[in-house]
Amino acid sequence: MQRPLDVLGASTEKRIIIRLKSGERISGVLKAFDVHINLWLDDAELRNGEENTKLGKALVRGDNIILVSPE
Repeated sequence: MQRPLDVLGASTEKRIIIRLKSGERISGVLKAFDVHINLWLDDAELRNGEENTKLGKALVRGDNIILVSPE
């Protein structure tokens, strides 16, 4: 059985989708994370309904995250 941080570690350098408490979604390439599930992304894009906003590099605080999934 794998721990959640081990699964997240296996997703490093891969594209992921993050669902936030606000209902927005962010997709990007996972570069790093910490024990608080703060996620550092490259090539990040914010998806809010039909609107997409390119963010580039982004740091997503773990306390705002509901779900993390491979894209």
